[in-house]
Order: sequence, then structure tokens, then C-alpha cells
Amino acid sequence: MQLVIENMTCGGCARGVTATIKSIDPEAKVDIDVSTKTVDLTSSADLNQILVALAEDGFPAVER
Repeated sequence: MQLVIENMTCGGCARGVTATIKSIDPEAKVDIDVSTKTVDLTSSADLNQILVALAEDGFPAVER
């Protein structure tokens, strides 16, 4: 799946997004492109749970 996070602007943001996702699913595969504000995500976790956690951490995301 691919997520778009409009306020992800730097490597620090990308690390925070990755940490949030990995806190829910340590086995998740996360590939981030800050320039396009996209996250390619492979995870067995519930997408809604990931979206809620990202929003709570200041990175509201939408599925593309």
C-alpha cells in the first residue's frame, strides 16, 4: 500500500514515521520518499491502526 503524508518534509520526519509504523508492526517494510511525501508500506498490521498512530504522532496520512 502507499500512503501520502503531506507534512513529511525531512529525514527526521521520515525516521519518525518509520518508528511509528515499526512500533505497531516490527516486521513492516517501509520505504519513504520525502520528496514526493510518499510511504510504500508492506505490513500485516491493520491499516486503520497505522493511520491512527501516525495521526497521533503528528503525521496524518491518507492512502493513495
